[in-house]
Amino acid sequence: MNLPQEVLTEETRQIVSRLLRDNQVVGVIGLRTEHNHTGPHLFTSADDLKELTLEPRYPLATICQAILSSLSQGKLGVIVRGCDERALIEMAKLTNIEMERLVLIGLSCSEELARQCRCRRPYPSHIDVGEIVEGVSPLEDTQVRRLLEQNVEERLAFWQQEFARCIKCYGCRNICPVCICTECVLKEECWVERGQIPPELQFHLIRAYHIADKCVGCGACVAACPMEIPMTTFYTLVQEKLRELFDYEPGLDTKQKSPITTTLEETPLREL
Repeated sequence: MNLPQEVLTEETRQIVSRLLRDNQVVGVIGLRTEHNHTGPHLFTSADDLKELTLEPRYPLATICQAILSSLSQGKLGVIVRGCDERALIEMAKLTNIEMERLVLIGLSCSEELARQCRCRRPYPSHIDVGEIVEGVSPLEDTQVRRLLEQNVEERLAFWQQEFARCIKCYGCRNICPVCICTECVLKEECWVERGQIPPELQFHLIRAYHIADKCVGCGACVAACPMEIPMTTFYTLVQEKLRELFDYEPGLDTKQKSPITTTLEETPLREL
């Protein structure tokens, strides 16, 4: 049973207030609504929580990295959904963030949101606010199932049609919490021709390969895309193959290595 949003918000405020008053953290990253606009905010005072909110869903992992890099000492609190925590774990694998300097306030998603996102794990490893809800396999998505039933030529035709709408705004890359290369190969002319819109197919294939073992299914890329290209569906198809071959899922453990960066002797293919 899903608890009312007002109850969840008040529980979160109490947790954040306690962390700040006890000086366990120097600040807590969450969402704040002000003048009918909602966005990420660093709460630093227990007296400044009346505008804290939990909706809408917003990727906070990259903001953690930016703020932590400016803090010489102390811990940072952050309100995390399951996908936020998994993104932070993937960032930690790439040494882009120090998990020991974070205090995670775990927020479970609602059943409705879990089904909307087709999220297999709509909750963090530790839940402080809300109740655990049953996950939804991405394979339940009608479009994913239809594509899996098609042959290679049919899938290629589908994606060529979808990617033909791309205006190369880099919105999917910029919002992605696990797309964090210092130098982006998608801006190198030897790989992606400059000034060409829509970009060639390799633009999306290169990005898909770069995050194939890191994508946490947060859906931020789809939300950011002005052309409504179903990028999450594209990455889901790639990840299901990784799951099938290596029984691997991103964002579960900082010590779990990606099968893409190990040898087949260390991580052999499963018998199909």
